[in-house]
Amino acid sequence: MNFAPKGVLPAMITPLTKDGNVNEKALRNLVDFLLEGGVHGIFAIGTTGEFYCLSNDEYRMILEVTRDQVAGRVPVYAGANHITTRGSIELAQIAQEVGVDALSVLTPLFISPNQDQLIKHFTDVAASTDLPILLYDNRPKTHVALQPGSVVKLAKIRNIIGIKDSSGDMTNTAECIRLTRDMDFDVMIGRDTLIHANLCYGGAGAVAACANVAPRICADIYDKYMAGDIQGSLEAQFRLAPLRIAFGLGTFPTVIKEALELLGVDAGPCFEPVGPMSSDEKKQLKKILKEMGLL
Repeated sequence: MNFAPKGVLPAMITPLTKDGNVNEKALRNLVDFLLEGGVHGIFAIGTTGEFYCLSNDEYRMILEVTRDQVAGRVPVYAGANHITTRGSIELAQIAQEVGVDALSVLTPLFISPNQDQLIKHFTDVAASTDLPILLYDNRPKTHVALQPGSVVKLAKIRNIIGIKDSSGDMTNTAECIRLTRDMDFDVMIGRDTLIHANLCYGGAGAVAACANVAPRICADIYDKYMAGDIQGSLEAQFRLAPLRIAFGLGTFPTVIKEALELLGVDAGPCFEPVGPMSSDEKKQLKKILKEMGLL
């Protein structure tokens, strides 16, 4: 396919009202905040977007609003993540109807499919849509690993154009790059502390949760690298690291939403049972944002 993922894509949060509904106004404002920060695409309804909490109607609404607000300025990617193949296909077809540019499909979670079953899952989802697809391996969350050998087999499918590797294992990421380097296939990193490393290995960019809060810093890692300023890219990566490490201060993804609120960007709460950070945790987060020059 002609479509190729590249650059830094924020794994966008889903802004909520205090009563737990999708906040359309905040969503539109967030899209503009991210684009003004220099990101190269918008990645909606992934893990950071709390996909596991949304109805199909909410899913459609978020994609419609996101696509409308982006207005063609950058590509829009949509997660089509579900425990079942049938569920992922339903989401993929909604996303195609809305008119997004590409899909990301996570390995099933909760269950433990083997590699043959994973290959069939992704093959069947790919056959259900004309959209380009990024495979998505987030084994720390799902406890399901898509092995590099399986990635190679799936890369032969026409509309499977890359992978978001959130394994956090650079050896795994490097193998995906090495084994597909002669194919029409791109590797995006899903671990924010490894964006620069992925580019050094020949990866295409990142899907970064931290880009919600620090879009310009994340974009700088990519932009400076592509401009030949390797040291500048590395310095931007080092500047970003404390924010990603701070994710452990609260239950995911509350740290990202709380950080946005500290920056004056309306994000709202997380879906319950995820609750807010403690006052001490917020104090630590605020200190990190100040040291990064964001506050």
